Amino acid sequence: MPYPTHLLPTTVVGSYPQPEWLVDHTALLNHGVPRARAHDMWRVPEALLEQAQNDAAILAIRDMERAGIDILTDGEIRRESYSSHFALALEGIDADTPGKLHTGNGRTIMVPHVVGQIRHTIDVETHAAKFLKTNTDRATKITLPGPFTLSRQVQNDFYDDEEELAMAYAVAVNRELRALKAIGVDVVQLDEPWVRTAPDKAVRYGVKAINRALEGIEGPTVVHVCFGYAAVVAEKPSGYSFLAELGGTTAQQISIEAAQPRLDLGVLQDLAGKTILLGVLDLGDPAVETTAAVADRIRDGLRFVAPEHLVPAPDCGMKYLPRETAFGKLKALAEGAAIVRRELAS
Repeated sequence: MPYPTHLLPTTVVGSYPQPEWLVDHTALLNHGVPRARAHDMWRVPEALLEQAQNDAAILAIRDMERAGIDILTDGEIRRESYSSHFALALEGIDADTPGKLHTGNGRTIMVPHVVGQIRHTIDVETHAAKFLKTNTDRATKITLPGPFTLSRQVQNDFYDDEEELAMAYAVAVNRELRALKAIGVDVVQLDEPWVRTAPDKAVRYGVKAINRALEGIEGPTVVHVCFGYAAVVAEKPSGYSFLAELGGTTAQQISIEAAQPRLDLGVLQDLAGKTILLGVLDLGDPAVETTAAVADRIRDGLRFVAPEHLVPAPDCGMKYLPRETAFGKLKALAEGAAIVRRELAS
């Protein structure tokens, strides 16, 4: 099915809960957001893992369909995190010997280790994309980590210049995006949460890297930014340090979380001309939103964005929720959007 033509089409950011029989959620939480391998989170033996992931992906797809979501992913069911699956598959990475990254809050995390020139030598997400397209007749979306974020999540022992590293990632991401579009994926998205953590460097070369990654990619393209998953970041700022600058990207759509941080939606005026994927589900709240609450949040967005340029979505990090909670929230999302859609039609 092509990209929806009705107003306020709904989508997910990317992930959906991985079943308890597939993933040890305690182990997953212990890793935070895995950057290096986290094989201990899988409950299924390696010989049966692909079959189990296929089954779990079908569950995620069917849940999204039953909830009424218009643009689907496969729930990123096969991934240990949004970024590591792609990041560790590139040439130039020593995937077996993680690097270390010292964060601003004094933590040390295990990350991909860059030991050579970054190259895209195999298609990483096309298997999952083909599976998704085979198992739904709705519009499809596949997400990839963006080049700037990839360049910030590594121990770099090869490139002398940070911009050169980001641009090498941009070329690799572009090759993967081209492979995804070649098999008919409707929407592609770059996840760029780390532009917020280094806005000075994002100004210097982040937008340039994003635009190189999106070069020649037709159809709806999205850049997603956020403050971190609710499961690991409880307190969030109420504004982005790097948002208006994304208006300079060639992405047609900008995806932001807004519900949990109670974002002042006036900032959306800085992204005039872009379609906005607006987070209207608070994933830090274990309660399922009412359809009325979702409709109100959509109406708030419409104060600053024309209805033909608004796509209601959750905040990000749905994989950390119980499945029944995630389904309930998505159902409220679809029903809330339908309420506002009927209001606009009348």
